[in-house]
Amino acid sequence: MALSRIWSAFIIIAIAIAAFKSFTTDDKIFTRMVTGKADEPYDSVYYAMTGSVGKAGMVSSDAFAKYINAYGYAPADSLHPATVIITGNENDDSVKTWKRVNPKLQVYTYQTIQKKLVKKADGIIETCKSAVNISIGLIGIMALFMGFMSIAERAGGIRLLSRIIGPFFSKLFPDIPRGHPAMGHMVMNFSANLLGLDNAATPFGIKAMESLQELNPNKAVASNSQIMFLCLHAAGLTLIPVSIIAVRASLKAQNPTDIFIPCMIATFVATMAAMIIVAFKQKINIFQPMILAWTGGLSVIIALLVLYLTTLNSESVQTFSTLLSNGLILVIFLVIVIGALYKRIDVFDAFIEGAKGGFETAVRIIPYLVGMLVAISLLRTSGTFDIIISGMKTLFAALGTDTRFVDGLPTALIKPLSGGGARGMMIDSMKTFGPDSFVGRLACILQGSSDTTFYVIAIYFGAVNIKDTRYAVGAMLLADLVGIITSIFLCYMFFGDMLK
Repeated sequence: MALSRIWSAFIIIAIAIAAFKSFTTDDKIFTRMVTGKADEPYDSVYYAMTGSVGKAGMVSSDAFAKYINAYGYAPADSLHPATVIITGNENDDSVKTWKRVNPKLQVYTYQTIQKKLVKKADGIIETCKSAVNISIGLIGIMALFMGFMSIAERAGGIRLLSRIIGPFFSKLFPDIPRGHPAMGHMVMNFSANLLGLDNAATPFGIKAMESLQELNPNKAVASNSQIMFLCLHAAGLTLIPVSIIAVRASLKAQNPTDIFIPCMIATFVATMAAMIIVAFKQKINIFQPMILAWTGGLSVIIALLVLYLTTLNSESVQTFSTLLSNGLILVIFLVIVIGALYKRIDVFDAFIEGAKGGFETAVRIIPYLVGMLVAISLLRTSGTFDIIISGMKTLFAALGTDTRFVDGLPTALIKPLSGGGARGMMIDSMKTFGPDSFVGRLACILQGSSDTTFYVIAIYFGAVNIKDTRYAVGAMLLADLVGIITSIFLCYMFFGDMLK
């Protein structure tokens, strides 16, 4: 019910804002929302710039020019006179001179012009196509990993893993019987997440949800165990943010790995917050010796790995991360096959049986994915995100606080809705403000602090046909909020002394 209300609210708010804009400033907004494409050319607005861009937090005038170019703003030339003046000071003499020559010129400061910028996004028709393409892209990956999961199940590997982790999980998941396969499936999912193996984490996670659904007495309503699992998964605990480090390196950051420790701390705090929030709701005592021992042990392992990686240069970190991640996948496959041969299991038959389930699951999630991505598309194309960011900047500026962090928030706002969208926002932030700027680093930490909450909800609950998600959405968003606040705090702590 909570997801239904949020989804409905997204659509109502987006259309209401678009309707207001259509009657005031933008008569083409409905067309863009329905049939628009992100790669369509803009109707250019020609401008002239004067004064310093420092107050806008930009590294240079060229950086600002590249920034607004993505929104259809082009420098004026002899063929295209300026219709807009962008300045650091509205009372600048050069601005007054331009206004005397052309009284119709619109004048904006480097801060106020950003409130008018609206980036194009796919309309709902293109978004529906994208949703299907995403599902099709999942088929092969789902078939592969769920095929190997089927082999491991028949060979008894999942149950062995369940017995090892059972003492800890039995405290967090009291409704799951000891030794149940769901324990092993969840361990595989968390392990994949921990090492940044996103492609492996999804099929493992869906298999865990299907195992938990077998124990669910009400198949249409999320069980306590499913909510706890999904909230921990959505917190996105990741040891090595490989993709973020790689993007920073490609954008010529001085030290691409300098966000590693803040990312590590932020995602760990978000995961602990998710566990505490759900445990409180489900009346689980998190101060039990077994829970404290496992979380404490994990904390020590993370600390040791962080200490080791901080001794490596950026190239060595990426090499180690890639070797560990890819090597682990191959080792898992090897152990599963050897174990199955030892148990005299028909390995290929087991693989095919599991792969069939992967195909069916990938197809089954299409309606859920279409529904969620359409709502997100409406929010983007209506300019709802732009309004939120503009309002937050105004609020924090009025309070007299530093507003640099607000420019990094689009990554955090979109992350619960779309991993690809958040990644794009992170890259935009680094390109605009510079990879070594405060905003660029903050966007990276925010990207690494949590998972895509609503995407996860659509995929995982959709895979088992859960209709009522109960308090799962609220718990996940609250954990996301903890991750965002922690990320901002860490960015100021590690990089706050930088010039704006």
